Amino acid sequence: MKQSRAMSLAESLVNVAVGYGLAVVTQLLVFPLFGLHTTLAENMTIGAIFTAVSIGRSYCLRRIFEGLRVCREIKEAAEA
Repeated sequence: MKQSRAMSLAESLVNVAVGYGLAVVTQLLVFPLFGLHTTLAENMTIGAIFTAVSIGRSYCLRRIFEGLRVCREIKEAAEA
Protein backbone atom coordinates (compact mmCIF):
# COMPACT_ATOMS: atom_id res chain seq x y z
CA MET A 1 0.00 0.00 0.00
CA LYS A 2 1.39 3.38 -1.00
CA GLN A 3 1.43 6.43 1.22
CA SER A 4 -1.02 9.13 0.14
CA ARG A 5 0.28 12.52 -0.99
CA ALA A 6 -1.36 14.16 2.01
CA MET A 7 0.37 11.79 4.41
CA SER A 8 3.70 12.29 2.61
CA LEU A 9 3.29 16.04 3.03
CA ALA A 10 2.33 15.63 6.70
CA GLU A 11 5.37 13.39 7.29
CA SER A 12 7.69 15.91 5.60
CA LEU A 13 6.31 18.83 7.61
CA VAL A 14 6.62 16.95 10.91
CA ASN A 15 10.14 15.85 9.97
CA VAL A 16 11.19 19.45 9.27
CA ALA A 17 9.54 20.78 12.45
CA VAL A 18 11.16 18.11 14.64
CA GLY A 19 14.53 18.64 12.95
CA TYR A 20 14.33 22.40 13.50
CA GLY A 21 13.38 22.02 17.16
CA LEU A 22 16.13 19.47 17.71
CA ALA A 23 18.69 21.74 16.03
CA VAL A 24 17.78 24.70 18.26
CA VAL A 25 17.87 22.63 21.45
CA THR A 26 21.17 21.02 20.43
CA GLN A 27 22.70 24.42 19.73
CA LEU A 28 21.55 25.72 23.11
CA LEU A 29 23.29 22.79 24.79
CA VAL A 30 26.41 22.47 22.63
CA PHE A 31 27.40 26.05 21.76
CA PRO A 32 28.31 26.97 25.37
CA LEU A 33 30.64 23.95 25.52
CA PHE A 34 32.70 25.66 22.79
CA GLY A 35 32.52 29.12 24.33
CA LEU A 36 29.83 30.32 21.92
CA HIS A 37 27.12 32.38 23.55
CA THR A 38 24.11 33.28 21.44
CA THR A 39 20.62 34.53 22.13
CA LEU A 40 17.55 32.38 21.58
CA ALA A 41 16.71 34.47 18.50
CA GLU A 42 20.19 33.85 17.07
CA ASN A 43 19.85 30.13 17.78
CA MET A 44 16.48 30.08 16.03
CA THR A 45 17.93 31.86 12.99
CA ILE A 46 20.90 29.50 12.82
CA GLY A 47 18.50 26.55 13.15
CA ALA A 48 16.37 27.93 10.32
CA ILE A 49 19.40 28.26 8.05
CA PHE A 50 20.55 24.72 8.73
CA THR A 51 16.99 23.45 8.25
CA ALA A 52 16.79 25.12 4.83
CA VAL A 53 20.14 23.59 3.84
CA SER A 54 18.94 20.19 5.05
CA ILE A 55 15.74 20.41 2.99
CA GLY A 56 17.76 21.30 -0.11
CA ARG A 57 20.21 18.45 0.51
CA SER A 58 17.41 15.96 1.03
CA TYR A 59 15.62 17.07 -2.14
CA CYS A 60 18.78 16.86 -4.28
CA LEU A 61 19.69 13.41 -3.00
CA ARG A 62 16.13 12.18 -3.53
CA ARG A 63 16.21 13.38 -7.15
CA ILE A 64 19.65 11.81 -7.74
CA PHE A 65 18.49 8.45 -6.43
CA GLU A 66 15.29 8.68 -8.48
CA GLY A 67 17.41 9.37 -11.57
CA LEU A 68 19.58 6.34 -10.78
CA ARG A 69 16.45 4.21 -10.40
CA VAL A 70 15.10 5.35 -13.76
CA CYS A 71 18.46 4.73 -15.48
CA ARG A 72 18.56 1.22 -13.99
CA GLU A 73 15.03 0.49 -15.22
CA ILE A 74 15.89 1.72 -18.73
CA LYS A 75 19.04 -0.42 -18.78
CA GLU A 76 17.14 -3.49 -17.59
CA ALA A 77 14.42 -2.92 -20.18
CA ALA A 78 17.02 -2.60 -22.96
CA GLU A 79 18.67 -5.87 -21.89
CA ALA A 80 15.36 -7.75 -21.88
